[in-house]
Amino acid sequence: METNPFTLVNGKPYPLDMRGELDDTAAFKNFKKWDNIEFPMPFRRVMSPTETFIHGLDEKTSASLKFTVLNPKGRIWTMVAGGCASVIYADTVGDLGFAPELGNYAEYSGAPNEEEVLQYARVVIDCATADPDGQKRALVIGGGIANFTDVAATFNGIVRALKEKESKLKAARMHIYVRRGGPNYQRGLAKMRTLGEEIGIPLEVYGPEATMTGICKQAIECITAAA
Repeated sequence: METNPFTLVNGKPYPLDMRGELDDTAAFKNFKKWDNIEFPMPFRRVMSPTETFIHGLDEKTSASLKFTVLNPKGRIWTMVAGGCASVIYADTVGDLGFAPELGNYAEYSGAPNEEEVLQYARVVIDCATADPDGQKRALVIGGGIANFTDVAATFNGIVRALKEKESKLKAARMHIYVRRGGPNYQRGLAKMRTLGEEIGIPLEVYGPEATMTGICKQAIECITAAA
């Protein structure tokens, strides 16, 4: 709330005008009170159905779930934990000269629960595997070193989604690169390694010993290598 301007009468302040703002960051706990108010997108951008779905999930949770499609035909897709980390991954792909191949911007953080991550991962994978064309694609499941998010718990949702989408991943010739650290990260990475063996999809798994930028380079080498 902002009071501007105000005046003084006998030494006491009196408001002459007031304005208020609603921040969509607080929508998850106020959406009933605010009667489903809509927040306009910047630059008059219109969300796709998949982006709208993720936006709806984001509004109903205290966690952060963000998803923007950049190029539906891109061959490098990301599912990154942490706002800063997600920017680093996207910037690295661009810095290495492959921004046109970046399919999306995606970020989840704030300890989303397994069901939220499952629904989120389904959308990312569906977009990443759409309209297979015979060329290899790469999905980077990355992040920095979490401070309080349980890596094993969030990976449970991602693992479930990857199992569900096995046939789509194979049809799209998807290669998956995982890099993560934080609470219970060893258990989370072990689940990912086991998954790769179960579904027979190329899946490379790294902990914090690997660099975030390093697996972006690997993803690019994958899609540019001869078939």
